[in-house]
Amino acid sequence: MERKVVHTRHVLAVKDLAVAATYFKEQLGFDLDFTAPGWEFLSFGEFKVMLGECRDEMTAEATGNHSWFAHALIENVDEVYAEFVERGAKINSPLSSKPWGIREFTVITPDGHRIAFGQET
Repeated sequence: MERKVVHTRHVLAVKDLAVAATYFKEQLGFDLDFTAPGWEFLSFGEFKVMLGECRDEMTAEATGNHSWFAHALIENVDEVYAEFVERGAKINSPLSSKPWGIREFTVITPDGHRIAFGQET
C-alpha cells in the first residue's frame, strides 16, 4: 500500500485569536479557509494551520526550544523570504544555506511558535 499525505494541519494554541490570525494573514500571507467559534483555519498552499484561542494556556514562547513546530519545504524560498520581510514578519533566523542541503529561514509568531521555511539546494 502506498501512503500519500494530502496535506497536514498544524493545531496551534494562541492567546489572542484575532492577533494571531492577523499576523498569519498579513505578515505571512496565509489565506483564510474558514472560521468556527474560537478557531481560524488558514493555509499557505498545502501548509495548513488551525489557530485555537486558549487564553489561559502557556504560550509557545514559554516552552523555549519546544516552540518549533514545523519545517515547510517550499519553492522560491528567496522570494518568499523577501515577501515576509516586506510584510513585517518577525524573522527568528535569516535566510541562509545550511550544510544539510537546504536554504532556509525561520519566522516567529506573536505567541512564540517558530516555523522554518526552506528549499532544497
